[in-house]
Amino acid sequence: MSAPVYAVHAACIRGVEAVPVTVEVSMGGGLPSISIVGMADSTVLEARSRMRCALRSVGFEVPKKSITINLAPSDMRKSGTGLDLPIAVAVLALSGQIPVNDLDSCLFVGELALDGSVCPVKGEIAYQVLARDTHLTLIEGPSSPHQGLFEAARFELDNIARLRMGVRDAIHRCDLEPDRPPLETKLDYADVVGQEVAKRGLAIAAAGDLGLLMIGAPGSGKTMLARRMTTILPKLTQADQQEALCIHSVAGEEISGLLAGDRPFRSPHHSISAAGLVGGGRPVRPGEISLAHGGCLFLDELAEFPSGVLQMLRQPLEEGVVRIVRADGMYIFPSRFQLIAASNPCPCGYLGDREVACTCSATAIERYRSKLAGPLIDRIDIVLDVCRPDPSLIIAGAEGMDSEGLSAMVATGRAFALERRNDTEPASTSSRTSLDKAIAAFHLDRDAEDALVGLSQCNKLTGRGIKRLCRIARTVADIDESACVRRPHVLEASMFQGRRNA
Repeated sequence: MSAPVYAVHAACIRGVEAVPVTVEVSMGGGLPSISIVGMADSTVLEARSRMRCALRSVGFEVPKKSITINLAPSDMRKSGTGLDLPIAVAVLALSGQIPVNDLDSCLFVGELALDGSVCPVKGEIAYQVLARDTHLTLIEGPSSPHQGLFEAARFELDNIARLRMGVRDAIHRCDLEPDRPPLETKLDYADVVGQEVAKRGLAIAAAGDLGLLMIGAPGSGKTMLARRMTTILPKLTQADQQEALCIHSVAGEEISGLLAGDRPFRSPHHSISAAGLVGGGRPVRPGEISLAHGGCLFLDELAEFPSGVLQMLRQPLEEGVVRIVRADGMYIFPSRFQLIAASNPCPCGYLGDREVACTCSATAIERYRSKLAGPLIDRIDIVLDVCRPDPSLIIAGAEGMDSEGLSAMVATGRAFALERRNDTEPASTSSRTSLDKAIAAFHLDRDAEDALVGLSQCNKLTGRGIKRLCRIARTVADIDESACVRRPHVLEASMFQGRRNA
């Protein structure tokens, strides 16, 4: 006679997604034991001890039989503590200690405490997305009431002891109405005095999804300018918001701002490792560039970052995803972000300053500036020279462009660019496209072409430098709602090339 088997729907996190797992339990004769098979890591294997203590704490019996627990599919590595609850439910159902009604329509996710209570786990949003897509009812431990998607059927289970009355009577529906975070003082570009050109450059970068590098002395306001970038970007789309929620949920980050539609802002320290920036580790987790998905990644003191770490940003900047290959397969993390960087012009920071003399040697300056060269910097379109504002403007409380005005400028540019692309789809401007076709795709008029030729000759621009200048000019034209790029647009774009070797 074959041993009885019972199966329960579960899930585990792989990358930034929740993948379905079937927990199968079989009991047979032999010495009492619990074995878990199916490529389970140490955190999953520890579920045996947690389950024993939890069941005994609430009055359930641990079957005195040989228990085999299979986690299917068996060729995928499982990790995390979210499998504790489905394993316990399957054991209790097979041993007849709880009713089995409606169990097959539920997705169980949760960690067991030793007293039998059910604890939440990381990746809650990812589990909700899976439950919604598979038309299952998600049952998990109590967590913050605002961490929920409106489309997901989400219920909470406080303690496994409640399962004696049946799963439908043991659970209660979560409050899916998101909690609004308390009102905080919002950042605004009106707080930044004397940097009107830099604000204009940031608005152009936001409108055209252009990378931006600010070079200036300490105290010039580079960090203040960068931290307010998210205030002029449009609200997250529903698709980007869901992806960002999954990423932050898996990483255990706060998501209240994302639920409100705010874009993420990440500013890693320059001592960050490659795995911390692009993702990796064991198990594989998203890095800072994925946590910045849909928002801004700010790299302060760019020259202090290891060059090897910076060069790993090239592929995500071009493709919008990170692909991490491990022995157990490929992990794909979304990573579409607005790159903002800042750097001093030299080691002491005062090269070119009007008031403080630079104390660096020519060799030190050359060595420092060489760190800002290379393939990554070639992919940064706008370079701003940021000078320290006049103290009299700060003391007088001068006002300039605020975030509302800049946001309207960005919205206009993005809307016009979208309409223009829909009307006449431009030719590809990738690196594989010939230079003349790439330039033609930007729709320059005759005067603009003449200005472009003159600037290219004067500044000795390379082909990549010419395309970079055209991208900026095209964005300026979009903000002005101009179908063609005109001479003033090209001239303004040339202002945002800064101290770079084109």
